[in-house]
Amino acid sequence: MESMNVLNSKYEPVIGLEIHAQMNTASKAFCGCSTDFHSSPNTNICPVCLGYPGALPALNEMLVDSILKMGIATSCRVREESIFARKNYFYPDLTKGYQITQFETPICHGGFLKINLKNNETKKIGITRIHMEEDAGKSIHDFHDDSSLIDFNRCGVPLIEIVSEPDMNSVDEATRFLQKIKQTLVYLEINDGNMEEGSLRCDANISVRIKGDKKLGTRTEIKNLNSFKNVSDAVSAEIKRQISLIESGEKVSYNTMTYNAKDKKTTATRSKEEAHDYRYFPEPDLVKVKVTKEKIENIKSILPELPEQKVMRYVTEFKLPSADAEEISHDKDFAGYFERVVSELKLKNENNYRTAGNILRTDVRKVLNDRKISISEFTVSAKVLAGLAESVTSGSISASASREVFNEILFGNTDDEQIKILENSLKKYSQVSDTGKIESLVKKILEENPEEVKRYKIGEKKLAGFFVGKIMQESKGKANPKIVNELLIKNLED
Repeated sequence: MESMNVLNSKYEPVIGLEIHAQMNTASKAFCGCSTDFHSSPNTNICPVCLGYPGALPALNEMLVDSILKMGIATSCRVREESIFARKNYFYPDLTKGYQITQFETPICHGGFLKINLKNNETKKIGITRIHMEEDAGKSIHDFHDDSSLIDFNRCGVPLIEIVSEPDMNSVDEATRFLQKIKQTLVYLEINDGNMEEGSLRCDANISVRIKGDKKLGTRTEIKNLNSFKNVSDAVSAEIKRQISLIESGEKVSYNTMTYNAKDKKTTATRSKEEAHDYRYFPEPDLVKVKVTKEKIENIKSILPELPEQKVMRYVTEFKLPSADAEEISHDKDFAGYFERVVSELKLKNENNYRTAGNILRTDVRKVLNDRKISISEFTVSAKVLAGLAESVTSGSISASASREVFNEILFGNTDDEQIKILENSLKKYSQVSDTGKIESLVKKILEENPEEVKRYKIGEKKLAGFFVGKIMQESKGKANPKIVNELLIKNLED
């Protein structure tokens, strides 16, 4: 059989995602029970979310506000009237025997999000619909071989389901779209983005076809992917499986799949259901959801700055390169910390903004990654980091020395301690800009390396870096690099 790389160039995957996001409401979708994830099992329950006969649901208005925020942020059209439906199917941890959702009239529909691709281009991914529904409970199979435990706390937790168009044609595009959805949800403050706790989950619909063919292949659906890595690996595995079937002369079946992360394989669990299998009908216990133009305008007025808007502002206001602005604004809290640093700068200028951004993207990011913490757990104050950035921009210390200063600041437990460490470190690593002292160092290094000087003069210009390294080493990193380069070239060209 042909290699998979060859086959991947022959076939094109077609991918659509169904993303379930739990809303950050204090109470459930149709009752007053708490949504606290950390509560003891089966404590956040009542007759409504357990589906007792005669218990009537009442819609949580915050769920409506949340979905309208997401719909407007993704350029969806909003229905003036929508209804809830009952989706009937057996689910051991959904006691009613049906799920309250929306079927024919999703409240938001026909939107899109743009994703940035590797080649610096953008691609518009259509959003078919965004609708409201309730979550099911949680079955736990880990404690016994022959029995399962059920926690009903999650029953009735408010969800929105975001259904994309099948517009993605690679694993990378699917992953980027999911990341963009998560970023938007978190920026809107309607979801915490915590995939490990199940507050953001994804189902992936996948088919393959010969490149250039307009007809869609038979699709399968991989259920309950709860990490970006799982989405990437599962979609990759299913694409390979489908290509192998087609190349062997077999047909792809319309199945629901599950992904085994240990084996990196997808396997069929059941035939994929059609809409009629769920026997949808209008939910008789809930009234129509009516959304006025005034409501939409009110939601628009309270929307926060979204990622694309923030990137544009960073580029225009702070003169950051677009790639730097994208990286800083990717995480809302990280961007918030950057803005606090900027607000503490004494001199508001482009050089200080860029230096502050560079320190965050390199030194701060390294600490977060090494310690596996978020920016909210980072202990260095914005004021101290602003002082460090200004010291670099002003030339008081070199960029390389700033890393040493930064590492020393990390040992401070309070703002006062960090400020004192910064002041002492700036004295210790203060940059030498005296041209006479630096020229003496330059001449010393050139005299000690005559062979390299000859090679430079006959054309090996890259040796300039060698000399700069030696000079900086001799000065213990204190020599002003700009002056070093100027005096080095002057002495080499004489």
